[in-house]
Amino acid sequence: MAADDNLKIFAGTANPELARDIADYLHVPLGKLQIRRFSDGECYVKFEESVRGVDAFVIQPTCPPVDANLMELLILIDALKRASARSITAVIPYYGYACQEKKDAPREPITAKLVADILTTAGANRVVTMDLHAGAIQGFFNIPVDHLTAIPTFSQYFANKGLSNMVFVSPDEGRAKHVRQVSSRVGAPLAVGYKFHPDQRVENEDGTCHPVTAVTHIAGDVAGKTPVIIEDMIRTGGSIVECVDALLEHGCRPEIYVAATHGLFTGSCFQNLDRPEIKEVVVTDTVPLRIGAPDKFKVLSVSSIFAEAIRRVHEDQSITSLFN
Repeated sequence: MAADDNLKIFAGTANPELARDIADYLHVPLGKLQIRRFSDGECYVKFEESVRGVDAFVIQPTCPPVDANLMELLILIDALKRASARSITAVIPYYGYACQEKKDAPREPITAKLVADILTTAGANRVVTMDLHAGAIQGFFNIPVDHLTAIPTFSQYFANKGLSNMVFVSPDEGRAKHVRQVSSRVGAPLAVGYKFHPDQRVENEDGTCHPVTAVTHIAGDVAGKTPVIIEDMIRTGGSIVECVDALLEHGCRPEIYVAATHGLFTGSCFQNLDRPEIKEVVVTDTVPLRIGAPDKFKVLSVSSIFAEAIRRVHEDQSITSLFN
């Protein structure tokens, strides 16, 4: 698109590479911005160019460290609001706290809703995100939410890969609809795992913890086939490992591919997924790939999808047609 003085894109510190790729696609320079942290950890930001009357887009996934990146985003939005930006769009490729979207037990918070409220209060007029853990989170906002997806990216990648006798696998019934869209595009069958979370957690070496996941059985024919597991995110890899074990027990080929939109890869995830049966782990660049990833980890860019969404928001065009 041609240079537009009324469109400005700014990068937070969570994923500056993605922001640069988006800006390059749109032929728009990244806005001048200063972000630094004081000795006590407080975040300071200053926009070093006028934003009065412009459509401002702030690109900042709330990936680990989640709280620090979220707070930085809120401060950026507040600064833009106080500097009289015409509109402020929070581009959040990965929406942190999305797994806390409902109460599973008494006296639990719904943190995904809290984050939505805070973003709106800070001054965001719109949110652009990708592959939320729960699509219902869009309803937590009283402002427009453009929910993008990596389905076309994964579909094209595996269609071009030409794997023989593929079967796409949803690790749980909640993701089945999402995975079915990939399998339909590629023309391969679908299998669904059924999992539950026992009421227990595993403590990591760094003091954090994660819930235990168990895959009880697989619905669908995977015997002798090459499975492609599709997830929205990978944290410790526990769910993936359980799904891999269940697929092997059901007679699949020991050549399993894993794809997830958001590769968080926390704790000992790399070690957990470094198994000979897992041939490749494919993620997008919504969050930066953690240092130390094995060679089998591959990153697909979704910068063009975000760039097109930003262009269409700025020009008041349809976002839905981007995926037709």
